[in-house]
Amino acid sequence: MDALGRDLRYFVAVAEELHFTRAAERLFISQPALSKQIRMLERYLGASLFERNRREVRLTPVGRALLPHARRVLAEWDAAREATERAKAEQRATLVVGMNTSPGRGGLLPAITSRLTAEVPDVRLMLRQVSWDDSTAGLANGSSDVAFVWLPLGDAERYTWIVVAAEPRHVALPRTHRLASRETVDFADLLDEPFLALPPSAGRLRDYWLALDARGGRPPVIGAEIAGADETYEALVGGYGVCLLAVRNAPLVTRGGVVTRPVVGVSPSRLAVTWHTDDRRPLVQAYARAVRLAVGDGGPDSPDGDSADGDNGGDGAGFGR
Repeated sequence: MDALGRDLRYFVAVAEELHFTRAAERLFISQPALSKQIRMLERYLGASLFERNRREVRLTPVGRALLPHARRVLAEWDAAREATERAKAEQRATLVVGMNTSPGRGGLLPAITSRLTAEVPDVRLMLRQVSWDDSTAGLANGSSDVAFVWLPLGDAERYTWIVVAAEPRHVALPRTHRLASRETVDFADLLDEPFLALPPSAGRLRDYWLALDARGGRPPVIGAEIAGADETYEALVGGYGVCLLAVRNAPLVTRGGVVTRPVVGVSPSRLAVTWHTDDRRPLVQAYARAVRLAVGDGGPDSPDGDSADGDNGGDGAGFGR
């Protein structure tokens, strides 16, 4: 289209000026170069476009037939180029933020957003909810630019993260469960209970929410698999099993017939903002700076200094799923 568009643009200029020298000046090219391109276009079309003599230049019938179409083609092409450039600019200014669950912990998301827009006023944020079977919340397949995830991550060497919240893990139980009346539950008392598990595709995060590291080698009993809050609630009230969750995700499942209790003997969960380590795009790096500011200046749910960038995995995370 570039070559054809150029030749059509040259043709329109000559057709409007009816003078090769003036058309060449208008196009900022030499007159011989213009004449050469018009001859090439005529050969391509198999017909003369202009009648030339020493006194004047006139359009041939073929030239007159071509002119309105050439103008429309050029106008459409210019509009397409402008639309493409606008889309490219919008894409450069758009950041897709993936999440498996709401990161709205004590105003965390607004705190990050306000710091980001102070640096990049025209940024457009797209929040994208991702199923629990993708523990990277869209980072792995590139559908998210940054993501709120629960650690640990598989392929951790690919990612950098900042911990933005550390939360105790609770156990969710049917209200009729034998342990539901306790104020706290020792994890040892849950070893024989059927557990609700994330899909196998969640990898290390599935193991973490089954608390494999606290089982002393005893394999868990899987009562059902879950990939969302609604499935989890239905499985709990249906008696398919119990599950661990971050304390601030308790409202996702305590809708009636389900209670949560603190668990003794398991590590706290950690929520992190994560991105690809080799992603140096300015907007991604600006978001990372905004997160550091929100956490480092005592922003919402600051994990008290546990906010350094992650490297090579770092276990001890959370399942705000």
